[in-house]
Amino acid sequence: MRRIDFIVIHCTATPQDTRPAAIQQYWQQQLKWKSPGYHYLIDKFGASIQLATEDRICNGVAGHNAHSIHVSYIGGVDAANRPLDNRTDAQRKTMRELVSRLKRQYPEARVQGHRDFPFVKKACPSFDARKEFEDL
Repeated sequence: MRRIDFIVIHCTATPQDTRPAAIQQYWQQQLKWKSPGYHYLIDKFGASIQLATEDRICNGVAGHNAHSIHVSYIGGVDAANRPLDNRTDAQRKTMRELVSRLKRQYPEARVQGHRDFPFVKKACPSFDARKEFEDL
């Protein structure tokens, strides 16, 4: 089992009704990634979709993927593509449950947003993940 130092929270920076298959297709065809960007993706209805097993390395944060688990919600931007925490109540609930489980499984891991890593110039996940999950 690989060492997990971070549980990284992301947004897709897409409309909330973006299909998971379209996100995966973008990674494969446009970015030419062999691995997905996240381990878990949460749709607007709160369904958690596992895109990769936790033993696999995903492409969530350059330079930090070997020791990270990546969780994302579909959304995170407004109609003008500006950062916005537009998680639905169902997404918030599922994310909380999933991060709680991951934190129990990897108690030493720090929960933080993509934006909280050095040299990252993104607003992702469009909210303060450290603060939101500081009680875990």
